[in-house]
Amino acid sequence: MSDHSPAVSVIMPVLNEERHLRNSVRHILEQEYDGEMEVVVALGPSTDRTDEIAAELVRETADDPRGRRVQTVPNPTGRTPAALNAAIAASTHPIVVRVDGHGMLSPNYIATAVRLLEETGAQNVGGIMHAEGETSWEEAVAAAMTSKIGVGNAAFHTGGEAGPAETVYLGVFRREALEQQGGYNVEFIRAQDWELNFRIREAGGTIWFSPELRVQYRPRPSVRALATQYRNYGRWRHVVARYHAGSINLRYLAPPVAVCAIAAGIVVGAALTPWAFVVPGAYAAAIVAGSVPAGKGLRLRSRLQVPVALATMHMAWGYGFLTSPRSLARRVIASRRPSAPKAPTAA
Repeated sequence: MSDHSPAVSVIMPVLNEERHLRNSVRHILEQEYDGEMEVVVALGPSTDRTDEIAAELVRETADDPRGRRVQTVPNPTGRTPAALNAAIAASTHPIVVRVDGHGMLSPNYIATAVRLLEETGAQNVGGIMHAEGETSWEEAVAAAMTSKIGVGNAAFHTGGEAGPAETVYLGVFRREALEQQGGYNVEFIRAQDWELNFRIREAGGTIWFSPELRVQYRPRPSVRALATQYRNYGRWRHVVARYHAGSINLRYLAPPVAVCAIAAGIVVGAALTPWAFVVPGAYAAAIVAGSVPAGKGLRLRSRLQVPVALATMHMAWGYGFLTSPRSLARRVIASRRPSAPKAPTAA
């Protein structure tokens, strides 16, 4: 271990990640970083070869001369926040790096993040969720996810200048910040990152975004999977808004307002006057127009699917936000903060 490079623990919540897990771990183990590193994979109840691949990675790294070893911990619930807390508890180092099973770190990601933690004094630093697709549909989704018409002004999607942020993608944390907050709230099946970062900020900590940090992300492989993903995003973002008063802003209200306006336009247009169809028509025209710059440089088949990806994201997110049951917020409020066991900090 370098005298100037603190040891890091990389935590990974995984469930049905046979397609990307090995490659994701390879990007971690090949990091250009001088410090000691451990990788803790929290295994949910997968129905594919994820557990088998994870076991292979444990065996393959058991005698790694650099000390970069993989270990696993069980996550019988299959829920992401529970997996993250289990991995945090099993890890030992003062810097905690979150990586998903389908995320690919850039070669100097950890070194850059550790430097930024030292330079900024932040409790958590993160960067850009750099979506890249392998199929034509995934390419279209990636284009939608990195465009302002798709996700607004979220810097971790579209990029921007370095500085304090509400939240960041994944994150590289100081362990004491995680322990102070009791880890992730296990009731937040989605939006757990946003919720944790909100608590850190409320406690006086800084969340720092930097475009120097990039994680390659693989989008959902189908319309249905994307719709489910964004419906859950909207659903749980509304729970955050109920749990933390004052945490919502106009950007988050745009999709549910669009859903209501389009639904009203269709109903009124069908029942009273065709002029009301102007509202859904205007939305469709805006999406088609916005997909042109978003899909620039893509092959034709991908460009043609960008409007579908944009509309799916907007409508699913808005629908999820509008239909989010109050019972979820009551359950979250009843749970309050989770109690994540503390692990000893490595010397």
